[in-house]
Amino acid sequence: MNIEELRDYCISKKGVTEDFPFDETTLVFKVMGKMFVLTDLEGPLSLNLKCNPEKAAELRERYQSVQPGYHMNKKHWNTIVVSEMTNDKLVYQWIDDSYELVVKSLPAKFRELLSK
Repeated sequence: MNIEELRDYCISKKGVTEDFPFDETTLVFKVMGKMFVLTDLEGPLSLNLKCNPEKAAELRERYQSVQPGYHMNKKHWNTIVVSEMTNDKLVYQWIDDSYELVVKSLPAKFRELLSK
């Protein structure tokens, strides 16, 4: 996976926007205004993904390339060093999980808009 593939994948999801709210190198993907993926455009590709706390801890134990979320709430976010992953399909699944977790936390009116 590279940054272009990541961007294409994230932006194709319903209700997703992208911006640079923190600085000019941290690309953030949001669904209905809520973050679900962050990545730095400089250096090796890594992603911050939202994750349920139990699964976050499990993934950190299982995969060396999964670490507590850098500059994020370590209970709810993981950092994935994509360059160390050999399974892009798994990374895409974790992006999907992050997206779905955020969608589930949205107010009902936003969830309804996304379901149309």
